[in-house]
Amino acid sequence: MTSSLLMPRGRVRAASAEGEAVAGSTAPTRILDRLHPQVASLLRRIDMIDMTAGPGDAADPARRMAALRQAHRCIAATVRPVYSVDDARPVSQVLRRGRGSCSQRLAALESVARASGVPTRVRGLLVDGTFWYPRFPRLQRLVPHQVVLAWPEFRIEGLPAADHPTAPWLPVSELFGDLGELSEGTGGGFTNSGAETLFEALSRTAIDWDGSTVCPASGAACDLSVYVLADLGRFDSRDALFARHGQTLCPTARTVAEPVLGRRAAGV
Repeated sequence: MTSSLLMPRGRVRAASAEGEAVAGSTAPTRILDRLHPQVASLLRRIDMIDMTAGPGDAADPARRMAALRQAHRCIAATVRPVYSVDDARPVSQVLRRGRGSCSQRLAALESVARASGVPTRVRGLLVDGTFWYPRFPRLQRLVPHQVVLAWPEFRIEGLPAADHPTAPWLPVSELFGDLGELSEGTGGGFTNSGAETLFEALSRTAIDWDGSTVCPASGAACDLSVYVLADLGRFDSRDALFARHGQTLCPTARTVAEPVLGRRAAGV
């Protein structure tokens, strides 16, 4: 039994109707503070300066995707996964603390991309709280019944449309390969339990919010569409998504929970 007691009041979170395309941006935001020295330091470590395409640079899409994968691995190795509930925390603070939630580490990847010249945007998904039950078996009554998830997309100029239907936009779930290919791995899908979070899992298995893939019957499901309550549409930044739909928890709940969950390692 999920709970609505800790969620913001007065928010109507409904599926978005199809509208004009969202262009995305490389601009800094409050969350994606890409001009901060902490982000610049990370950028230097992963050798990802200026990944924008140049005239006639046909090989550039593969190069930029490889750089983003390298950034993902670096963030996974240096930012410890915890259950932080403040989705609006600036990336620079996450990097300084050396720990962050799945959402915060995805924001770090977006910030690095923007700092290197790759535009980003997010797809807002309203996910059923039961998806997180395996992580909190004794606290299920406190799990919010709806979770606002910001799922990043990267604009990769020159991305072949034959291989990527959403080109030039590349969802983060396809950063390490086509969803069909990822779903064929021997490790099964994402269980949402243990130390592995969505951030780590997307590098080895399909994270499919639209129901287009299957995983081997012996493992966990790759098709996570059953947990999607609504597609909130696309936004120029996660800041814009949270400004429109709010964070998952209300401010009071975040204030109370953050000191504890913000230090609790994922899987514990």
